[in-house]
Amino acid sequence: MHRTRARSAALATGLALLLGSTALVAPDPATAQVQQGGVVKRIIVKGNERIEPSTVISYLPIQVGDTVDSAKADLALKALFRTDLFSDVKIDYQDGDLIVTIVENPIINRVLFEGNSSLKEDKLKDEVSVRPRGIFTRAKVQSDVARILELYRRSGRISATVTPQIVELPQKRVDLIFKIDEGPKSGILRVNFLGNKAFSDNDLRGVVVTEQSHWYKFFSSNANYDPDRLEYDKEQLRKFYRNRGYYDFRVISAVAELAPDKNGFVVTYTVDEGPEYKFGKITVETELQKLNPSILQALVPIHTGEIYQDKKLEDSTDALTFAAGAAGFAFVDVRPRFTRHPETKTVDVIFDVKEGPRVYIDRIDIVGNTQTLDYVIRREMNVVEGDAYNRALVDRSKQQIKALGFFKDVDITETPGSAPDRTDLQVKVTEQPTGELSFSAGYSSVDQLVLDVGFAQHNFRGRGQDLRARASWGSISKQVDLSFTEPRFGGRDLGLGTDIFYYDYDLSQFSAYRSKSIGANVRVSFPMSLNSRGSAVYTLRNDDVSLDSSLCDPSQALVSFSICAERGSFITSLAGYGWRLDRRNDAINPSRGFFVSINQDFAGLGGDVKYVRTEGETGWYHGFNKDFILSVTGQAGFVGGWGGDHVRINDRFYKGGNDFRGFQTAGIGPRDLTFGRSDSLGGKAYAIGSIELTIPTYLPEQYGIKAALFTDFGTLGLLDPIDKLTPVPVNPSDLTQGFQKDANGNFILAPNPDIKDDLSLRASAGISIFWKSPMGPLRFDLSGILAKQPYDKTETFRFSTATRF
Repeated sequence: MHRTRARSAALATGLALLLGSTALVAPDPATAQVQQGGVVKRIIVKGNERIEPSTVISYLPIQVGDTVDSAKADLALKALFRTDLFSDVKIDYQDGDLIVTIVENPIINRVLFEGNSSLKEDKLKDEVSVRPRGIFTRAKVQSDVARILELYRRSGRISATVTPQIVELPQKRVDLIFKIDEGPKSGILRVNFLGNKAFSDNDLRGVVVTEQSHWYKFFSSNANYDPDRLEYDKEQLRKFYRNRGYYDFRVISAVAELAPDKNGFVVTYTVDEGPEYKFGKITVETELQKLNPSILQALVPIHTGEIYQDKKLEDSTDALTFAAGAAGFAFVDVRPRFTRHPETKTVDVIFDVKEGPRVYIDRIDIVGNTQTLDYVIRREMNVVEGDAYNRALVDRSKQQIKALGFFKDVDITETPGSAPDRTDLQVKVTEQPTGELSFSAGYSSVDQLVLDVGFAQHNFRGRGQDLRARASWGSISKQVDLSFTEPRFGGRDLGLGTDIFYYDYDLSQFSAYRSKSIGANVRVSFPMSLNSRGSAVYTLRNDDVSLDSSLCDPSQALVSFSICAERGSFITSLAGYGWRLDRRNDAINPSRGFFVSINQDFAGLGGDVKYVRTEGETGWYHGFNKDFILSVTGQAGFVGGWGGDHVRINDRFYKGGNDFRGFQTAGIGPRDLTFGRSDSLGGKAYAIGSIELTIPTYLPEQYGIKAALFTDFGTLGLLDPIDKLTPVPVNPSDLTQGFQKDANGNFILAPNPDIKDDLSLRASAGISIFWKSPMGPLRFDLSGILAKQPYDKTETFRFSTATRF
């Protein structure tokens, strides 16, 4: 009621002033004075200033030679008004002359806004329909006043008024001015609930989006009164209760009362909860011969005795629709029927599966793709023109297009086709930046700074190709790599890519050695099932491990034998394969589902190195709502030599940093403490898990700030026995005397007690902050250590940033 009164008053005021201000250009009402008809011999146009008489005549449904009467003159009058070119028209007939007297609508010179501060002028210009050099009409201005008022109402300024005015200029031009009085924001003083017993007011305040105004909520737009938001809140309350067993729940009323001092509204929701219900008997009925009701019933994720939930009914309907589609029934209609039993507080549900009307796809239109070529989108569709319409396949197509990562939004809608049994699909996409110019920086407690600059175009030339180039400089690593991937080689679902790389790792601060690698690989990927893909790769590279020669001088004894023995240059010839199953609901921001991936590499097809490396990764996601999403991920790996070869130091696993928050790069795992040093040796086996829960920040979405709580836990270790040995010195107190040798002149080796190798548990916990800042996405990780070994290297802070274009 408050909205209607405020809006009506503002609109009436604006229109009254508008009518008054345009009095100079609005003559008497239009008339068609033809008492006695006759044959038109001439058509005379009067009053025109800009418009040619021939143009006016062309709009008339009457021509010279026609017979005119009052009915035809009235039709001509209406035809001229429909052009929006004239503010008034008068038609007379005198002695064979049809006299058309017109008053032209003025041309708009400028559209101005005065008094606006909370809404920018650009936003207002986008909203109104009048434009400079357009025709001025009172109807358009009236409509635009209503549009502006609606904008202010949605921003919480329910008492805003808009007064349109014109300033006449020469040559039948006008300046149109919208004078705006924004008024104060209409805040929410209180949000009350009546009739609720099962859930407290605080519980329900967390359900509705309307929230009470507080001084610290200056960023929130939900703390302002918006009548439309009340309707949305009623639906949110209904969903909340119906998903918690309250089948009879209803919102009796949602009332907003303006406070006496008009400084805000008090919103009161009156609800009728009703009793809590459980699911009773669940049945699936179908007359389709190829569908077995008992098998379909096993697919329904509902069990008798469970709390009633609308969400489970939706999931069941989707599951049955998908199952019927997979069985070849593209046209199915799944309708749940309910039988409520108040005496037992149960609801019986019968899912009636029928064959729906047959509909075929006539056309598939792609709209909104300004950069991406049509065929890149079409090849992700599971249906083509002429196919039977299948909702499950259309939904899967939408997910596959979205998974490309090229589009901010993807929507597939149906429109009527050329016949009743035909439908058109419109795939509407909203392009988002697919190029990435990245910059990242990492900082550790030992003052190690790494700067990374990269370029990536994930939709190269709009063809879906992936091109990346990266260069990294730092006190630890220098690397340059270039990669290219064609996701549909030869027009088939076959990904083909190649990488060329150069790595230079100076790990003297971690493990005393330096490793350089240069090489290239070729990789392919291919589908193995609906949700899984396989891959294969071949890599050829040259690795060179070096140490400062003085560190391995026995007289200096600065580095242990196990590290000095790793020096040398080796060629690695490696072939590998992988498999990945992805059942997540969204590949970019999943909130449901899981994925599993396994990779195995064989080194030794030529070259100097022989090992088998196996790694696996998995993840599970569950969204409680849009703010709370739980993810549980894990990864594990093992590498072992074969043919008498051991695993070299640069082929072992190193974990920490981005792999294990709270620890430095290579901060966990086996370590050599000989001679007071602390050199990381890497490990042959690792297992790391992570649990992360996104949490709300209670900041508006437009600020792009999100947060997540996390805990990482795992272990790394397991060296080859030879990597734990060290020569026995002749005199431990004087290493210049050398090391003991056997009869054949070989050094006598013994276990080195200063090499620490165990699979002890490490764990950390903390918070990650994600901010989509003006310069691009930023991530901050703050970590605390829960479990570690004394020789591990930790860090408490890490950040990274990427700029999109």
